[in-house]
Amino acid sequence: MTDHSGGTRATTVAIPPPETFDRSRAAQRRLHELIPGGAHTYARGSDQYPESITPVLVRGEGARVVDVDGNWYVEYGMGMRSVTLGHGYRPVVDAVSKAAAGGTSFSRPTVWELEAAETFHTHVPGAEMVKFAKNGSDVTTAAVKLARAATGRPLVAVCEDQPFFSTDDWFIGTTPMDAGIPGEYRALTVGFRYNDLDSVRDLFVNHLGQVACLILEAATAHHEPDSGFLEGLRALADQYGVVLIFDEIITGMRWSVGGAQQVYGVTPDLSTWGKALGNGFAISALAGRRDLMELGGLNTDEPRPFLLSTTHGAETTGLAAYLAVVEAYRERDIVSIMERQGSRLAEAVNDRAAEAGLSEYVGAVGRSSCLVFTTRDGKGEPSQEYRTLFLQELLRHGVLGQSFVISAAHTDADLELTVDAVVAALAVYRRAIEAGTTAGLLEGRPVAPALRRFASPRRL
Repeated sequence: MTDHSGGTRATTVAIPPPETFDRSRAAQRRLHELIPGGAHTYARGSDQYPESITPVLVRGEGARVVDVDGNWYVEYGMGMRSVTLGHGYRPVVDAVSKAAAGGTSFSRPTVWELEAAETFHTHVPGAEMVKFAKNGSDVTTAAVKLARAATGRPLVAVCEDQPFFSTDDWFIGTTPMDAGIPGEYRALTVGFRYNDLDSVRDLFVNHLGQVACLILEAATAHHEPDSGFLEGLRALADQYGVVLIFDEIITGMRWSVGGAQQVYGVTPDLSTWGKALGNGFAISALAGRRDLMELGGLNTDEPRPFLLSTTHGAETTGLAAYLAVVEAYRERDIVSIMERQGSRLAEAVNDRAAEAGLSEYVGAVGRSSCLVFTTRDGKGEPSQEYRTLFLQELLRHGVLGQSFVISAAHTDADLELTVDAVVAALAVYRRAIEAGTTAGLLEGRPVAPALRRFASPRRL
């Protein structure tokens, strides 16, 4: 079997079906006693998984993870799309360990900052300057702040077809989880639609001279830009004096080393990066035009925004991780490996769904390096109940994942095991479709949207 991990791993070993989840259930109960929501990311919460199966993990190796009960799984999603090289990828771990041994945080800049900035500048079109941080929300909010400082305008225009940009008030105030955010903040964010230039043009005309920036993902797992859309955004932003921001938190290092802007050939004014930069280690980045970035620096006569002044943004381990990730991409075509393995998985899953007569209900869709799966009910409508049933059966057969987002560590053996699990899950799914209900097949409540107004799904 092909091993794309870059190291020696026991990934060709078959995974026996999980036998017990008792320790995971006990650990999950304790997590809820100590941590609001029982997890540090809403998408990792127990409400995102079947009620009877919420594995609490111990460690990972390549594309596989093990829980506290000793159950092994092939994992997808890979750390919220942040792990492209595989868990515990040795060259990155070694680089981080070496950097940490020399100290992690100092009272002056280090050579790590210079090397990381030079490397980023080399690989990302339009990155005349870059500033590093630790998470995506910090850099998207910094981009918005720069845009407002540069234009003197109050409004932020977000792509309303895309699910998430920041934990900060300017965005979260537009979601159902807006408790604690004053209405005047919410009023400063307006929306436009993806692949709809008319909606952007109308926004600029209706709020003439008030929009500071457009922020969007150039592409997502579900949607690629129509011909001319990104180019049209670039032209409209220039025409109306609006700062164009590409959120590359997911697309960066997964679409290409230079992100979606490199793939589609459209350069934004600012771009924000995270996730795959460090293969799971904490690092994010804000990059873009020098004249905009310098507003937060020392070479300006304009009023200065307080831009990403963080204690841990430049600690050495995150920067070392980024440099080691870039080196791995130099040595092998990581994106091509993900796309090839993702394409093979999508084809196999969709073939098995067709053989089961379930193509209308279950499918692997999206960009091959960032696949998701669809789950529909007997009426052909997207269904949380049927999604939960599918997740449940995958877990019972050794596959953990809210998606089929892949990494370069997923071997042929991992894919074969996944397809076998999908076949078993489809057999149960078919019974539910034929019966017109998941009753008697689904244990516990359905999963619910992570961003919702009330904790109980029954109050949605």
